[in-house]
Amino acid sequence: MDKLLEQAFALVSNGLVAFLVWWLTNRSRDRQDEEREREAVRGHADALVVAVSDLKAASTVNRMLWERPVEGLRTVLLAGLAVVGGAAGARIAGGTDTSSGLVGLGRGAELLAQERIVGKQAVAALREPFNRIAAAAAPLLRSPFPDLVTATEELLGAAGNVTDTVRLEEKLAVFGRAVLVATTPPPSRRERRRARRSG
Repeated sequence: MDKLLEQAFALVSNGLVAFLVWWLTNRSRDRQDEEREREAVRGHADALVVAVSDLKAASTVNRMLWERPVEGLRTVLLAGLAVVGGAAGARIAGGTDTSSGLVGLGRGAELLAQERIVGKQAVAALREPFNRIAAAAAPLLRSPFPDLVTATEELLGAAGNVTDTVRLEEKLAVFGRAVLVATTPPPSRRERRRARRSG
């Protein structure tokens, strides 16, 4: 009978040890999976913030180079000089008034065409940051955290109108707070008990 009790006790204690090992292993694995998910969210969020910053920088440079009124005046002045210079060159070469005028207009049109091409290339350069924004935002839009999904959608909307820098900065701040909430691990039981006692 004692031998039977010893075997039963050994069986129960081995079962408890096996259960504890299984439970601790699963708990540890779950925590590791949760931490990997939080790290993935941080990585996508960082990529999104960098892409938005690149878009803001490219847009600012584009505005400085092409959209200021001074730049428009500069283009008109250069085109006027090209027209006059082309007409004068044709006249010196022995052209008539009409042919000189046409050559001058051609030179001015050529300069304006080059300016237009370069301006379109500058605007097209904004496509790459938009592509990176979309790539970084896609996984965040599938997040299980509704506040993070909403903040990501609002940031995408604000990035679409990059000239409204105040709104874009506000949405970046909201997005940052949502990422912080989504990537902060939940408090442990000990921390919750301590908070209850102190609160």
